[in-house]
Amino acid sequence: MRGKLVVGNWKMNGNMLQNQQLLDAIVPEIKTLGNMASAVCVPYPYLVMTQKVLQSTKIAWGAQNVSPYDLGAYTGEVAAEMLVDLGCYYVIVGHSERRALFGEDNQTVALKFKKAQSVGLIPILCVGETLAQREVGETERVIAEQLDTVVNLVSIDAFAKAVIAYEPVWAIGTGKTASPDQAQHVHAFIRNRLASHNAELASKIQILYGGSVKSNNAANLFSMPDIDGGLIGGASLIASEFISICKAAQC
Repeated sequence: MRGKLVVGNWKMNGNMLQNQQLLDAIVPEIKTLGNMASAVCVPYPYLVMTQKVLQSTKIAWGAQNVSPYDLGAYTGEVAAEMLVDLGCYYVIVGHSERRALFGEDNQTVALKFKKAQSVGLIPILCVGETLAQREVGETERVIAEQLDTVVNLVSIDAFAKAVIAYEPVWAIGTGKTASPDQAQHVHAFIRNRLASHNAELASKIQILYGGSVKSNNAANLFSMPDIDGGLIGGASLIASEFISICKAAQC
């Protein structure tokens, strides 16, 4: 049976004081929760403090991006090996904001996925469609291309050590949320797409929903058979919201 996973994506938010207060609030509450896993993916400058606070807790931590390159002369980049050195377990790759704002195409995302896995990180592969693509019926085509590019580079077996996050771009930061049935339909498509290569692996991989998940809709979303938790944006910056979402993920 797949367990539930809730990952907070802080995006480019926070400072030392705010982060400390947030972690201090969520650690004791999540400590009491069973049958679910949690993590926070924080901005690079705060990975050291996050490691210090969380290293003796049940909450994992990770980064929001990673370079596809090996260590070397790549000014401004952060290597996968550096993330490992800071105790990261997860790293987000292919978030819609990286694709839309920084021009990351499917091949670049696939290379980041491969690099992350090469050093033992668990990539959280984000896939999803824009509103325009949904309105013309291209949701499945877009997501299939995003998945297939990674499969073609690393093989389906690599997904045994990965997480997928479906994030409808039209529902990120807009307050709009796919209905549980809408989200379930796409999650089932993703699982079936992977199952066409390896059914056993597809049945085990965690597929998260990432589109304006909040405490008031988390339970309904997480009750769907193919939704295994959430990749949480803005609500992960509010301790009470993140805690409530984690509670909703308990099996």
